[in-house]
Amino acid sequence: MDCPAIITQVTNPKEDEGRAPGAGEKASQCNVSLKKQRSRSILSSFFCCFRDYNVEGPPSSNPSVLPPLVEENGGLQKGDQRQVIPIPSPPAKYLLPEVTVLDYGKKCVVIDLDETLVHSSFKPISNADFIVPVEIDGTIHQVYVLKRPHVDEFLQRMGQLFECVLFTASLAKYADPVADLLDRWGVFRARLFRESCVFHRGNYVKDLSRLGRELSKVIIVDNSPASYIFHPENAVPVQSWFDDMTDTELLDLIPFFEGLSREDDVYSMLHRLCNR
Repeated sequence: MDCPAIITQVTNPKEDEGRAPGAGEKASQCNVSLKKQRSRSILSSFFCCFRDYNVEGPPSSNPSVLPPLVEENGGLQKGDQRQVIPIPSPPAKYLLPEVTVLDYGKKCVVIDLDETLVHSSFKPISNADFIVPVEIDGTIHQVYVLKRPHVDEFLQRMGQLFECVLFTASLAKYADPVADLLDRWGVFRARLFRESCVFHRGNYVKDLSRLGRELSKVIIVDNSPASYIFHPENAVPVQSWFDDMTDTELLDLIPFFEGLSREDDVYSMLHRLCNR
């Protein structure tokens, strides 16, 4: 397996500085006017998961069929008529096991990994928190991992309040050892990787209807709008993080989630968050 097929993340803009124009990189706008770029470098694209942030909803198809693995071109109909796209029906077998006694009555929070909790790079980082060896085609590559500020406090508190699930578009050979080092408290009740995503219009989408949890009690925390395009009303967007050690976004989110844990239905509070 080649490098681009293994790990996923948004490209660090600082790593793109100094590159000659015309390198084939494509930038697009996400729903919070946050520009993200895709690198065509083999090692950089090893992390690159969301190739186009101007995405549409689920494909138009029979509602009983999940989105196809690779989809043909499509779009809105001409004129003022808008295409109505159904959410795919849940599968017969869900991604998560039954709720444990420990988590009974808690809401489920789905948490992304790259650029949400950590930033990883093949380039040596002097202050890396972890160095994870990853085997690619018989060669061991060192992945340097930086923890986002306040990630420890965030995870510990989230584990107390919610049933927490790690859901990343990376492959397990990279994300699993990172999660082992990151989650020292056993916060994540389950870990879902790329094979659990739906590949839709060049993006790995995390279809929350496949989890096996009531959607009104599911929240997804992710830096990429493309990852939750099927259920944007369930999302708590965060900005992509690379190396800003003064960042406080995870710390600032704790009081919000403390309030959210007491809500019967997550939609009203998430709607107010989006309006702000």
